[in-house]
Amino acid sequence: MKLTLGFSPCPNDTFIFDAMVNGLIDTRDLCFDYVMEDVETLNEMALRGQLDITKLSYGTYLNLSGPYALLHAGSALGKGVGPLLVSKKPLNFKDIDPCSIAIPGVKTTANLLLSMAAPGAQNKTELVFSAIEQAVLDGSFDAGLIIHEGRFTYAAKGLHKVADLGDWWENEMKAAIPLGGIVMKRSFEQSLIARVDALIRESVLYSWNTYPVLSDFVTNNAQEMEEAVMRQHIQLYVNEFTTDLGSTGVHSIETLFRKAKEAGLLNEEQLSSNIFY
Repeated sequence: MKLTLGFSPCPNDTFIFDAMVNGLIDTRDLCFDYVMEDVETLNEMALRGQLDITKLSYGTYLNLSGPYALLHAGSALGKGVGPLLVSKKPLNFKDIDPCSIAIPGVKTTANLLLSMAAPGAQNKTELVFSAIEQAVLDGSFDAGLIIHEGRFTYAAKGLHKVADLGDWWENEMKAAIPLGGIVMKRSFEQSLIARVDALIRESVLYSWNTYPVLSDFVTNNAQEMEEAVMRQHIQLYVNEFTTDLGSTGVHSIETLFRKAKEAGLLNEEQLSSNIFY
């Protein structure tokens, strides 16, 4: 049986799915026709129902728990992993409302957190996440909301941290920050969804067993990133929650749903009574 699968070319995602899509573990009768796209493109594809299984921003999944079930394996969730708001010149977060801000997508978890932390900041423009740092350096925007490897590179490029929205979430909510998860269409049998969930977990463990060696699948898709940065990326975003969310991870995600609902950011018609399968 062939299933369509979407994930990003970022090291954490290729690290997670390498063994599963490249025949390094036994997937039996399942095979995966995968596409690699940036997270906002994956969010849009999920909104159109184009993929059977996909990486998804939790900010988007808030309004897609009806058609898609969240898996327990594969999530990017933890502490010290949140998006950063950066600027070319030092800027106080309390003065952010009138500023022009480049964001990695309206439907990303990063933008959801910014909307919660600074609801008055409305002057936003979507850019591909990898273009945001340079756009701020060029003076095209007052600030930029950066994700992924930008966390490790912004200071060396001369940018200033305005706010760590992961820290804001952790301090305000006393919970780990949910960034992205893996979802699968609820139209499939629960037994099949459970099999895929187990394969993702096995794939993650396979990659850890060969670490710190990085496979060609990881390095060739890492957009000219240095291997040291790839490892930083993997160590930060692939953690105990990636193997299994556990009770702590589940609590964090339920907290995100509750706070988004309180902020009026949910489409009630698209919600499921149970976000998991």
